[in-house]
Amino acid sequence: MEVRSVPTKENQEVDKRELMKKYDKESSFRTNLGPWGWLTLILGSALTIFQLYTAYRGAYVSLIQGAVHLGAALCLVYLLYPIKSSLTAKRGIPWYDVLLAAIALYTNFYIIQNYERLINEAIIFGFSYMDQYVATAGILLLLEATRRVVGLPIVIIAMLALLYGLFGNYIPVIGHAGYDWPTLATKMFFSSSAIFGIPIQISSTYIFLFLFFGVILVKTNIGQFFNDIALRLTGRYTGGTAKAAVAASGLQGMVSGSSVANTVGSGSFTIPMMKNAGFKPHFAAASEAAASTGGQLMPPIMGAAAFIMASYTGTPYNQIIVIAIIPALLYFSGVFLGTHFEARKQNIRGLTKEELPDITNLMKRLDLFLPLIIIIGFLLAGRTPTYAALFAIVTAFVISFLRKDTRMSIKGIIKLLEEGARVALPVIAACATAGIIAGTVTTTGLGPKIAGGIIDLAQGQFFLVMFFTMIACIILGMGLPTTANYVVTATMAAPALLAFDVPVIAVHMFVFYFGIVADITPPVCLAAYAGAGIAGANPMKTGVTAVKLAIAAFIIPYIFVSNPILLLQGDANAVNVTISVATALLGMASISAAMIGYYVTKVNWFERVGLIAAGVLLVYPNFIISLIGLALFAALTIFQMVRNKQESRSEMRATN
Repeated sequence: MEVRSVPTKENQEVDKRELMKKYDKESSFRTNLGPWGWLTLILGSALTIFQLYTAYRGAYVSLIQGAVHLGAALCLVYLLYPIKSSLTAKRGIPWYDVLLAAIALYTNFYIIQNYERLINEAIIFGFSYMDQYVATAGILLLLEATRRVVGLPIVIIAMLALLYGLFGNYIPVIGHAGYDWPTLATKMFFSSSAIFGIPIQISSTYIFLFLFFGVILVKTNIGQFFNDIALRLTGRYTGGTAKAAVAASGLQGMVSGSSVANTVGSGSFTIPMMKNAGFKPHFAAASEAAASTGGQLMPPIMGAAAFIMASYTGTPYNQIIVIAIIPALLYFSGVFLGTHFEARKQNIRGLTKEELPDITNLMKRLDLFLPLIIIIGFLLAGRTPTYAALFAIVTAFVISFLRKDTRMSIKGIIKLLEEGARVALPVIAACATAGIIAGTVTTTGLGPKIAGGIIDLAQGQFFLVMFFTMIACIILGMGLPTTANYVVTATMAAPALLAFDVPVIAVHMFVFYFGIVADITPPVCLAAYAGAGIAGANPMKTGVTAVKLAIAAFIIPYIFVSNPILLLQGDANAVNVTISVATALLGMASISAAMIGYYVTKVNWFERVGLIAAGVLLVYPNFIISLIGLALFAALTIFQMVRNKQESRSEMRATN
C-alpha cells in the first residue's frame, strides 16, 4: 500500500519559493551567499536605516537622495541576483558580480561627490570625459540590474527609448532632431528629469517606506490576521472560501507592489482552501489572481503607484485615495459576484461555524488593524505619506512586541531591515529604468506624437481612441511591476486621451487600470500563471477565467472617462453618485452572471446575450439608457425565476 506523506510547513514554504522564482523575476535571488552574506546584511540594513532616517529628518536634495537610494540598491542587486536565474542555488557570489556591484555603487557615489560641479559648472561649460564614462557605465549597469531583478520587457522598452533618442533624425513621422551619445547619456544620468526623475524621487521617499511597512505586516503575522478576518466575515456564506480569498487578497494586495507576489503569498493558503470546498482548480487560481491583481487598485496604497500619480497629475495624494475608492469597490464587487455565481452553479456551500476562525480570538487581536487605520487616518487628515508611513511602521513594530507569536528577536529585527531593502530592489530598479523612458519621451516630445498617431488611427473617434489606448496600455503593462507600468503608460499612452476634454485624473486612472490588468490578461498573465502553479491548473484556462472574473476592470475605466462622476469629478453630487454607483453595481451583477453562466439558475445563450446587453446599458453614463438596461435586467430576472420554478417542479415530479 502506498503511503502518502503529509506536506510539512517547511515543504510548503519551499514550494512557494520555487513558484515565486518561476513566475516572479524578483524572487530569483541567491539564498546561499557564503562569506558575502554579511555584506548584503550590512548594506541592506544601512539602506533601510537611511530611508527611515531621512523620513524622520527630511530628505536630501533629489539628486543626492536618489543617488544614495539607487546606488545601494544596484549594489545589492548584483550581490543578490545572478546573471541567470538558474544560478540562484550556487553558493557564494562570483568575482565579476562583486566588481559590478562596486562599480554600480561608485557611479552613484560620483554624483554625490561632484554634485555642485554637475549641477552648476557642467551645465554651462559641458561635461568632462570622466562624466560621460560614468554616465555610460551607470546606464548600462542600471539596465543589466533591471534585467536581472525585473525582467527583459522594461529593459527592451528603455533600450528602444535610448535608440529613439539617438537616431530620431532617421525616423519618419514621429522623429526628432536626435542627440549624440555623450549628450543623451549625461541628460539621462545627471539630471532630475530622467533616471533621477519623479519615479525614483517618489521611490526614495514614499514607496520604500510603504514596501517596508508591508514587510513588517508579513513578518509579524499581521497579514495572516487579515486572512482570518476575511474568512470569519464571509466564510459561512455560499462559496465562502472564495469570497474570503477575494477580501483577504484585496487587503494584502494594497500594501504589496506585486500582483504575482501577492498571488503566491495569499494563494498558498486560499487556493487549497477553495479546492477543498469544491471549486475547480482553474477557478480557485483565477479568483486569487484576479483579487491579488485588484489589490493594486485598492486605496490607500494602490501598489505604490498612487504616489507617482499624485506628482504627475498635481492631485494631492489624500484626494487620490478618495477618488479611487468607488472604482476599486466596483472591481471587487464584480470579482465577488463572479465567485458567488460560480458557487451557486457548483452548489458549493459555506463553512460551518466550527471551521471558521474563533471570534473571541479575533476580537483580542483587533489592535492589529491599528497600523492600517493610522495610515488611512493620517492621509485623509492631510499629513504627508512619509509621515503616515513612518508612524504606521513604528506602530506595527511596537504592536508586534505585545504577543509572543508576533514578537521579533534582535536577529529578527536585523533580518527585517535587510528584507525591507531586498523587497524594494525590483521597484527601485524599475522606477529608475522607467525614468529613462519618461525622460526620453519628454525630452524628444514623443508623447504628443504617439497621441497624434493613436488619434489618427482612430480617425478622431473618442471611443476608438479609448480602445486603442487600452490595447497599448495592456501591451506596455505586460511583465512590468505596478509602479513601472504606470510610469510607462502615463507618459506614452495617456496623452492621446488628454487631447480630448477629459479630466486629467480620469485619464491617468484609465491607463493605470489597464496597465494593472495586464497581469491577468492572456497571453502574458503572470499572476494567473502563478495561481495556476499552486492549483495545478491549466495556466491559459486560468487566465481566461481571471479575465471573466475581473471583467469590471475592463468596463469601469470606460465609464469614469465618459462619466467622471464615479471619480467624484464633474457634477458629482450625492444623488448622481448614488445613481451611478447603483446602476454600475447592477451592471456588474448582470455581466458577471453572463460571464459565469449562472444567475438564478443556469443561463442559456439567449439569456447570456441579454444579461451582457443589460449590463452594458446599466453602466452606460446616461440615465434613460440605464433605465432601459434596468428594465431588461428585471425582465431577465423574472424570466430566470419562472424558469427556475418550472425546473424545480420537473425535478420533483421526476423524483416522485
